[in-house]
Amino acid sequence: MARIVVALGGNALGKSPGEQLAAVKNTANSLVDLIEAGHEIIISHGNGPQVGMINLAFTNREGIEEMPFPECGAMSQGYIGYHLQNALREELVKRERLVAVAAIVTQVIVNRDDPAFTNPSKPVGSFYSKEEADRLSREKGYMMVEDSGRGYRRVVASPYPVEIVEKDIIKTLVEAGKLVITCGGGGIPVVRDGHTLKGVAAVIDKDLASAKLAQLLEADILLILTVVEKVAINFRQKNQQWLDRLNVAEAKKLKEAGHFIKGSMEPKVRAAIDFSSSKDGRKTIITSLGKAGEALAGKTGTKISK
Repeated sequence: MARIVVALGGNALGKSPGEQLAAVKNTANSLVDLIEAGHEIIISHGNGPQVGMINLAFTNREGIEEMPFPECGAMSQGYIGYHLQNALREELVKRERLVAVAAIVTQVIVNRDDPAFTNPSKPVGSFYSKEEADRLSREKGYMMVEDSGRGYRRVVASPYPVEIVEKDIIKTLVEAGKLVITCGGGGIPVVRDGHTLKGVAAVIDKDLASAKLAQLLEADILLILTVVEKVAINFRQKNQQWLDRLNVAEAKKLKEAGHFIKGSMEPKVRAAIDFSSSKDGRKTIITSLGKAGEALAGKTGTKISK
């Protein structure tokens, strides 16, 4: 049996609360398949579209105070975790598996001097046209960038995760055999201020936080689920090449050469490098949700190991 941290991408969650309710049923089915295959899983998830929508819902509404970004992150953890844990519980009950599921509101410490705060790069929220993006930039002061050919999105700081505040609680639940959902959206980013933890306006990349989580839990595998079955170089070009296996040195070389898109595949490969290089025997697999079981069996996906 392998201990696996499963990092769910946005495709597993949908783009709205309504879509999410439908999407998580399929997601739960695939995740419980992994449990039935004998694996112990811990689940993390993204929140890029959700946290942006929550923030926008509170922006410039008459009589309503604008919601700080850390609180938006906490809200997204709450409602995504709620949907996931209910869908997982339902699927487990159907299969007569008595496993308790809990979503934990998780804080992740970042460095207040992280250079990411002077160079926002993490896309959040919906996609916009160039005209809409220019208007939001003028009216709200948002930094808007083109995202992977799909339109324009707001970007915020994406500092590196240093420490998971609730790590002891997470470990206790995992060791007790509970199914834990944690580090949602990369965790709520906080900095130390004396004895206080203070939230900051940022979004931690969920793949990097998942790599940190996997290290803390002594996981065997970091399973990063995304929209594609494998990692590719020259993605969507005539000379595109799918990658089956990489060692850490090869992955670093390709990343540094700029083969992976920032805000998309680049942080996934960076997370793979972080986790797979942290200890002998650890490996990262990047694949799609529907191919998770096959990837763990070595039949597909991109495997990155030391």
